Amino acid sequence: MSLRYALLGLLEDGPASGYELTARFENSLQKYAWTARQSHIYPELNRLADAGLIEVIAQGARGRRTYALTEAGRAELREWLTGPMKPRAVRDEQVLRMSLLSALEPEQARALVRRFREQARAELDELRILAARADADTHPRGRLRFGRLAIEYGVHQYDALCRWADWARDVIDAAEADR
Repeated sequence: MSLRYALLGLLEDGPASGYELTARFENSLQKYAWTARQSHIYPELNRLADAGLIEVIAQGARGRRTYALTEAGRAELREWLTGPMKPRAVRDEQVLRMSLLSALEPEQARALVRRFREQARAELDELRILAARADADTHPRGRLRFGRLAIEYGVHQYDALCRWADWARDVIDAAEADR
């Protein structure tokens, strides 16, 4: 159901074709918030249009359609945004691996935590670059509007993961020393 709202939110930024929405999705949401393939996006656009939440405002070559958010779509997006949040369904392989570290020897656990930290650090560095672009107003979409807040959420999240990995390494080291 959240794909519906992700697409409405992306169209809130302005009209776009299915191809442009797929690119916006991949560049802004897919890695950090929601995963969907092009094969999911186009049928959802049809459902949104059938429901009157978006409309086709232009048609081009090879069936290219440009969609825009309707007032009904904007109202539904706002209602969803301000409504109660459902409990999160979590499926995170990295966190699962970290939860099962005790099955490894200390050196293996340290190596896994080190890889986890390296990945978190790479994500943190990438988000800081995006934040700097947004703050400098050089990003193709301007200051990213409220997307800048989402970037900062990611910065804090990956910074916390790096700090957790440092702490976990220290705990592993201390447990090994106690042996």
